[in-house]
Amino acid sequence: MSIAPSCDRRISNVRPVCYRGFARTVAGGVSDVAATVAPVRALLDPAPALASLAARAVPGVEVVDVAAATVHRLVDLGAGPVPVTAHLTAAGVEIRVDGPAAPGSADRLAARWFGLADDLAAVHDALEADPVVGPLLAARPHLRVPGHPDGFEAAVQAVLTQQVSLRAGRTTGGRLAAAHGRPHPSGLVAFPRPEDVAAVDPLALQAVLRVPHARARAVHALALACTQGLTLVPGAPAAEVRAALLAVPGIGPWTADVVALRALGDRDAFPSGDLVLRRALGVPTVRDVADAGRAWAPWRAFAATHLWSSAAYPD
Repeated sequence: MSIAPSCDRRISNVRPVCYRGFARTVAGGVSDVAATVAPVRALLDPAPALASLAARAVPGVEVVDVAAATVHRLVDLGAGPVPVTAHLTAAGVEIRVDGPAAPGSADRLAARWFGLADDLAAVHDALEADPVVGPLLAARPHLRVPGHPDGFEAAVQAVLTQQVSLRAGRTTGGRLAAAHGRPHPSGLVAFPRPEDVAAVDPLALQAVLRVPHARARAVHALALACTQGLTLVPGAPAAEVRAALLAVPGIGPWTADVVALRALGDRDAFPSGDLVLRRALGVPTVRDVADAGRAWAPWRAFAATHLWSSAAYPD
């Protein structure tokens, strides 16, 4: 993947580095490498990124070691799920892939997962004078918008955290993974695919998740929509995906906006219904949050990330 450097190297300084490892290309353009290491250099604020990952990690699916600054999970890089470990530093992210991967896939994963392709200089130019977001940018100039390696997982977890804590949503996601995920020899579990969840009877799914019927039905309907063509990947048309998500029973604007931010990489996504954003801004209503957000377009995802981090990870 070609990742363009920022015009301000003090802020972005993105530089992909060649893989280290031994591999040969096999059918389908996939490498059968035993281990690949892909360092991608881009100035990064690792502490809030790791804290956010740890708060959302689904048990059995993703292991975050904040002290070691690593996250470990299975990712499909072209030949099925393989163990991937990301090591986060202030200088960038090193991706280690223990298994076959398509050429360039580790670089693309780093960009998608940790926002390393974003031009932070453009964000600063647009928002540094703002009285609300500007001081947050100055305090954390290298904070990036995190994404997710699996758009379906990100969407399911957004549904499962509706009106509950992140911890409760993680626990429920772990139940889903334990019941319908795919165990791997590494000891990790691959999060269920849409077809895995769509094949489960909604009442049986509710029993596994231990959630209200409406929430289990929303997860099932989301899975069904994904099997029928809904694609939750970066670059998907955000407006069309948002409309499709809002047509799913049990999915409202907050969930659709969170999916746009984390799964689609939409840098103008702004979950105005978010309670933490309301508290961070000190305003009483969703409309007040939406009104505040208009000043930050087309970088509202960065504004949301800075506001979340200032509220949840102030140090």
